[in-house]
Amino acid sequence: MKNGQRGFCYVRGAEEGEIVLHAYGLTTGLAVDPVEKKPLYHFYPGSSVLSFGTIGCNLACKFCQNWNISRCTDMNVMHENSPEHIVYTAERKRIQHIAFTYNEPIIFFEFARDVAHLAHLKKINTIAVTAGYISEEARSDFFSFIDAVNVDLKAFNDDFYRKYTGTHLQHVLETLKYIKDETDVWLEITTLLVPGLNDSESELHGLCEWLVDNLGENVPLHFSAFYPAYKMADWQQTPSSTLQKARNIAISKGINYVYTGNVYDPKGSSTWCTGCGQLLIERNGYHTEIINVDANGFCKNCNTKLALIF
Repeated sequence: MKNGQRGFCYVRGAEEGEIVLHAYGLTTGLAVDPVEKKPLYHFYPGSSVLSFGTIGCNLACKFCQNWNISRCTDMNVMHENSPEHIVYTAERKRIQHIAFTYNEPIIFFEFARDVAHLAHLKKINTIAVTAGYISEEARSDFFSFIDAVNVDLKAFNDDFYRKYTGTHLQHVLETLKYIKDETDVWLEITTLLVPGLNDSESELHGLCEWLVDNLGENVPLHFSAFYPAYKMADWQQTPSSTLQKARNIAISKGINYVYTGNVYDPKGSSTWCTGCGQLLIERNGYHTEIINVDANGFCKNCNTKLALIF
């Protein structure tokens, strides 16, 4: 890039021969969310998280649900929030986690890293919500300061990735395997189902088989409903029946924890024991109630260990 030029993500640009982060210490706001909103259902369920992001993204998703942030090029929509102030806010409000979310955190790497360093000194966890499109060189550095992550697996075919996100599937699969095999980061996965594009039975079967073979059966999987937005504002929203179909396929493939999101579905958003079928954690919207899980994360009915950080 020439001096003064911005990159595709917009928050990084060339200045005097170096690439600099223009969004350091700037956020679109701070919000207190339930951790389930990330979504993370097996990482301290029922707890609160202080969430923030910047603007920009390294993907070009035509169906982006946060396009007014991810594709924004107006730096004035952000406000000053230093790493010190963000961590102080979480500590003052007695919040257990800080999340890098709303847009892709890898593009504000240095900012997230410095927040994480201060957060860990205060025993506050860090969460990343990411598309997982991260180079091999950056993965180890980025995930070294992350405690939990939800990765958006947009689809399970490269044509979808190329046409609708401007990226490639394989890089995301490599990120997922890296997180699972090389780190202690808690991992959950979300797939937004877009009608007619990534919701076929064959693709869902392939996706679930890959997850079981490469990540195991205990990584929680969230199927989320698409709502018309951005360049696909005239597309139909995802029917609840599609989410139910996807959940049933995933369960049939052996995935233990499968959830539906962006719709009202208490059964599909609750956690059930893999041993006896008992309801363990009931979720109604963002209200979470732990019912039949003991202090060590075991089912009170049959003593089956639940895969979670509790």
